[in-house]
Amino acid sequence: MNSNDDFKTQMKKRVEEIEGILMEYLPRQRGYQSVIMEAMSYSLLAGGKRLRPMLMKEMFRLYGGTSKALNPFMAAIEMIHTYSLVHDDLPAMDNDEYRRGRKTTHVVYGEDMGILAGDALLNYAFETAFKAFVTDPEDSLLIGRALTVLGEKAGIYGMIGGQVIDVKETGNSISKNILDTIYKLKTSALIEAAMMTGAILGGASEEEVKKVEKIAEYVGKAFQIQDDILDVTSTEEVLGKPIHSDEKNEKTTYVTLLGIAEAEKEVERLSSDAITLLHQLSGENEYLEHLLMWLVHRDR
Repeated sequence: MNSNDDFKTQMKKRVEEIEGILMEYLPRQRGYQSVIMEAMSYSLLAGGKRLRPMLMKEMFRLYGGTSKALNPFMAAIEMIHTYSLVHDDLPAMDNDEYRRGRKTTHVVYGEDMGILAGDALLNYAFETAFKAFVTDPEDSLLIGRALTVLGEKAGIYGMIGGQVIDVKETGNSISKNILDTIYKLKTSALIEAAMMTGAILGGASEEEVKKVEKIAEYVGKAFQIQDDILDVTSTEEVLGKPIHSDEKNEKTTYVTLLGIAEAEKEVERLSSDAITLLHQLSGENEYLEHLLMWLVHRDR
């Protein structure tokens, strides 16, 4: 890739493509329950980096995938990610009023609809992913494998499990081992789901998918540690959400545990390990490598 400007141009194009896919799979607003479709759309179309569907597609491209089943999975993973943010922002959780520069779902629609919008997005994510069987019935075996990964990584052995530990330990002084477990489950798991699903649908072998899982684990952890750093060093205007929220919620982070300098070193180590493993995969994707480096060293 020739320059950072070239990367940003390509990224903008990919984000626009993903936005189109999300619009295609969102439910139409109709019926007495239409307010929930409206809240789902408000939450899903609030902007953001669209990293998970983008990572899924770039991994799919790395393996030269041709399956038509990819798009429903791209929409599904962003719905799952968005539901987690909607619930994260609730008064019973982080109690945040702003996300991506605008009011959070529960502030606009009320706490009851905030809960239901999150529930609806999670359920509709799997409704959407199941459409892959219709989109590409010949790849039903790959679709089944991808659904298994998506379900596990989003559930009690993945993201939800991490959130449970995080909520349970908020306000407590926790060890690095517990913190690493939270990051592995709460943040890395969904990035693992995105990259593994892209690899599976692209036709990667079981051995290669395991390598992809490890790459995504490193990237997810580095991403979360960078988030810890930005919560202390950035501004609300730049981030589009409140800063010092970890301190407000009495959460142990890599910054509170090790300090900013050591946290930055860990980001460097993890991103280096991820790129080393990426180079061991059978395919090549220059944009994907640049994307992984950008997201763990981002400033917002």
